[in-house]
Amino acid sequence: QVQLVESGGGLVQPGGSLRLSCAASGRTFSSSAMGWFRQAPGKEREFVATIGWSGGTTYYADSVKGRFTISRYNAKNTVYLQMNSLKPEDAAVYYCAAASTKVAHTTGYEYWGQGTQVAVSS
Repeated sequence: QVQLVESGGGLVQPGGSLRLSCAASGRTFSSSAMGWFRQAPGKEREFVATIGWSGGTTYYADSVKGRFTISRYNAKNTVYLQMNSLKPEDAAVYYCAAASTKVAHTTGYEYWGQGTQVAVSS
């Protein structure tokens, strides 16, 4: 069992930055791929980024590539999402997810956090 708790969301102006964190509990964190997803009002949840168990493999949605960076610190059971050059269309509830495999892509996530709100507005 893995429990995930996101933090770091908030209101930021367009062009600004935020760093989201996801703290995981459970002994399988260091062997699990982790991902970030988001859901805007009235839209389906969409994939944002994923990172493999060792941190050596990452993959991003085209919409965030070059602006967002996913990373992890296994010693602290934490995964991060650094978001730069934020746009109004990035506003959403951001969810952290843990996969049941060491590497994952856009599917295969078994555990989900409760989400953290990101608002981008001037």
